[in-house]
Amino acid sequence: MSTPIRPSDTYSPLYFLGSLGAGGLSVTFFMYLFMWVPHPGIPVPTFEHIWSALTGGSVYQQAAILIAWAGIAFFVFLNLKYLIWNLKSFSAFKQTEAYEKLRNSNAETTITAMPLALAMSINGMFVAGLAFVPGLWSIVEYLFPLAMIAFGLVGILALQIIGDFLGRVLTKGGVFDVTANNSFAQLTPAFALSMVAVGFAAPAAMSHNTVTVGIALVLSTFFAVAATLYMVVAMITAFNSMLHHGTAKESGPTLMVIVPIMTILGITFLRQSHGLHTTFEAHTTAGETLITLSRLLTIQVIFLMLGLLVLRRQGYFKDYVFGSKTSPGSYALVCPGVALSVMLQFWLNKGLVAAGVVDKFSLSFWIVSAIAVAFQIAMIALVLRLNKQHFGRASSDKDGVAVPAE
Repeated sequence: MSTPIRPSDTYSPLYFLGSLGAGGLSVTFFMYLFMWVPHPGIPVPTFEHIWSALTGGSVYQQAAILIAWAGIAFFVFLNLKYLIWNLKSFSAFKQTEAYEKLRNSNAETTITAMPLALAMSINGMFVAGLAFVPGLWSIVEYLFPLAMIAFGLVGILALQIIGDFLGRVLTKGGVFDVTANNSFAQLTPAFALSMVAVGFAAPAAMSHNTVTVGIALVLSTFFAVAATLYMVVAMITAFNSMLHHGTAKESGPTLMVIVPIMTILGITFLRQSHGLHTTFEAHTTAGETLITLSRLLTIQVIFLMLGLLVLRRQGYFKDYVFGSKTSPGSYALVCPGVALSVMLQFWLNKGLVAAGVVDKFSLSFWIVSAIAVAFQIAMIALVLRLNKQHFGRASSDKDGVAVPAE
């Protein structure tokens, strides 16, 4: 009788997406506070604003705050738990032959899931700090330079991994398998670069120091443009391969990776716009913001429909989500739902409401909000399901072969 193992015991850098998804869900709960708790004079709500609303607001507002607090605490914990597990597992993985094989294949770019998750964790900890730490805003100008150093180190790591990959495939002919490029898996580097960009954009939106804002604007622009360029090139080459060979079933969820990239770049642009407005007197109208967010949301909906069409026809959900098969790439399914939940909140509050199309807290407002919350709830269920599949205790079938816990 063989010893049962968990699917996660066969390591892949794609397991960093498990940490990423949990971190993204913590942001969806922060959106309750960001959009529903008044925070005059400050671009984001702090503990003081939240506490004031909790002790003096309506029952519904108090309930939303308590849910948001619980959600942020739980998913930031999961984010850090799986980040630490991944870092330890990746360190051990680097000593194996499987790592050397990975470094010499198309899948080398999956290593960029590590800086992607690291950048998300930095964002998640900042969110948790705003939600739970009293007086944080009084020292925030000292924290911004430290945050930019952290994002800079993560950005350098991402560029180094991308450079190793491109240096290999662009200088040695025939080492990149075009026939195996039939998915959007090669967009993971663009995803990582965009996450660094949005991290750099935070000080641009929130700092009152001109030098800090200026540096943040320049660096966030660099990584956002780099992400966009990489995304376009990788999409074109991947589409060509998919048209010839079909979409690789196990990598099917990557067809929707455009969705989170658009949300991240959208938030980056909003943060940059706010910084330009408050520090450099460059103004953007509410109507311009609405149309920009609507364009990004349109791209997301198109790629969401494309991805779901392919996944449904391939029977991906039946096999890898509700069935007995497992793939670490399944965690890529979490990102689009989380990203849509966040984007809908921005589109509604910073687009429709700000432009006067929808009144805040009207029936239309709550209908759109309910759609965003529905995506959030679905992704919570998906994360819990995938964690059980991949990290839960395995059981053995009658032949002694390990199968994932149901």
